[in-house]
Amino acid sequence: MTSFRDALSRRVLVADGAMGTMLQAHDPSLEDFQGLEGCNEVLNVTRPDVVAGVHDAYLSAGADVVETNTFGANWAALGEYDISHRIGELSAAGARIARERADHWSEVSGRRRYVLGSMGPGTKLPSLGHTTFAVLREGYRQNAEGLIEGGADGLIVETCQDLLQVKAAVLGARDAVAACGRDVVLVVQVTIETNGAMLLGSEIGAALGVIEPLGADVIGLNCATGPAEMSEHLRYLARHCDVAISCMPNAGLPELTADGARYPLGPSELAEAQAGFVEQFGVGLVGGCCGTTPEHIAAVARAVAGRPVAARRAAPVRGAASLYAHVPFSQDASYLAIGERTNANGSRVFREAMLAGRWEE
Repeated sequence: MTSFRDALSRRVLVADGAMGTMLQAHDPSLEDFQGLEGCNEVLNVTRPDVVAGVHDAYLSAGADVVETNTFGANWAALGEYDISHRIGELSAAGARIARERADHWSEVSGRRRYVLGSMGPGTKLPSLGHTTFAVLREGYRQNAEGLIEGGADGLIVETCQDLLQVKAAVLGARDAVAACGRDVVLVVQVTIETNGAMLLGSEIGAALGVIEPLGADVIGLNCATGPAEMSEHLRYLARHCDVAISCMPNAGLPELTADGARYPLGPSELAEAQAGFVEQFGVGLVGGCCGTTPEHIAAVARAVAGRPVAARRAAPVRGAASLYAHVPFSQDASYLAIGERTNANGSRVFREAMLAGRWEE
């Protein structure tokens, strides 16, 4: 059977859609959540049948790839429930369920299906001082280790909002991959808001400048918006990204109704948009995020599944990235100065260290 890495290089692969809303539709009880209401990852051990049913729905719709029910199986998210010690257990359990269903559908259909281990952003952003880089990296290492143990073909660091969190997740994942000795594909997806930047203000060039050197195999976008709002960011990736590209949008921008959020984009509209991204930008991994259903994924699969990945000529722009922007190394002047403003007025501690010459501090 073709490996996940080989399949990505040869044809367009279709991933699944939303997980959380599908789980909630089964109306899990408080007992199912082990008293931790809303912690979907606990269902991996209490209601594996429900989780397996979600995977089956997407696989029967034509998905080549299913993501594990582990979006919140990280130090920060599980820490909200005081169960961060269960990162490895819940990650491995989620991966085993997805692996079993993917193998079943591989055998039934004669077409290999794959598992991506979902690694979400959590609730603590290191750039805002919520936690330390070292704590996050170790938590993500445990997350990735459990996913690999459970049989994931790849890891997907997704819905990223803070580039420092991205670094912690990717390096934690790479630590786990190095320890396991297996070929595990690494996908990284950032979330660009309607204002054209990540939550902390990073534009797509800065994101690419940080992520690509870390060794990601696939770089892309997911969540926050529908496909229309992702178009220009994908265009940038198509022009400048050296590795494969992915796209998993919401079913449009959510509309608030009396019954809660409604996602307006129908299956045919999502499929048309994804087909356009495949043709124009050489996107090789497509799927859905919030508001997408098996019907959406079935339409996308009919539109693009099995197509060869469109050839593109990327022209990487080498440079340095701050949290906000990418600075190319191309020079108009005789030398290029890259610096950062100091905060001597806003921080008394910083000012005193600077005046005293305590540069390391």
